[in-house]
Amino acid sequence: MPKRPIREQLLAQRRHRSAEDCLRLSLLIQARFLDSAAYRQAGSIGLYSPMLNEVQTELVARRCLADGKRLSYPRIKGGGLEFVAVSGLGELVPGTYGIPEPTGGALVPYPELELLVVPGVAFDLSGHRLGYGKGYYDRTLARCVAFLERVGFAYEFQVVEQLPADPHDCRLTRLVTEQRILRFSPGGEDELPNHSRRGGAGC
Repeated sequence: MPKRPIREQLLAQRRHRSAEDCLRLSLLIQARFLDSAAYRQAGSIGLYSPMLNEVQTELVARRCLADGKRLSYPRIKGGGLEFVAVSGLGELVPGTYGIPEPTGGALVPYPELELLVVPGVAFDLSGHRLGYGKGYYDRTLARCVAFLERVGFAYEFQVVEQLPADPHDCRLTRLVTEQRILRFSPGGEDELPNHSRRGGAGC
């Protein structure tokens, strides 16, 4: 199936979720991520500001700051993203497309990012993501692929078996949902509590 109908279908599903349901699932997703080795090992984390019922990230942000990690957010610069360190969520103001962006000047060069949490409309079981079609994160990931832990946040209904992908597309290294963490590195396995582990990688 082409990307456009997949995007439209899953955006509609997400749009019709209640705010209460999105918050409940977001808290589960963030808690699972915060309990992961990926979070514990990263000293510099890039985080997105959610929009349109995306998975919330505030719990992760507050934990990063409490743990003394270097927290940064993206803002649109030309055709790409630049990351700016923040010391509090009050440093974010509505920017391009109404998405909160950092206002400061403490730029974080791409090589200094260790982990980037990535939003998306859909994700598949091979680590591919489908965004909104603007390409900001695609261009950013293409420049960071060699050194960056790339983690997607998604509700379980956003995970599909396979998305249309090009050979040059940059895959994620992990995907976190309210039910599991999928690892896409060679030999990776789902990170699940023993009592929740299911056979295979299906959703």
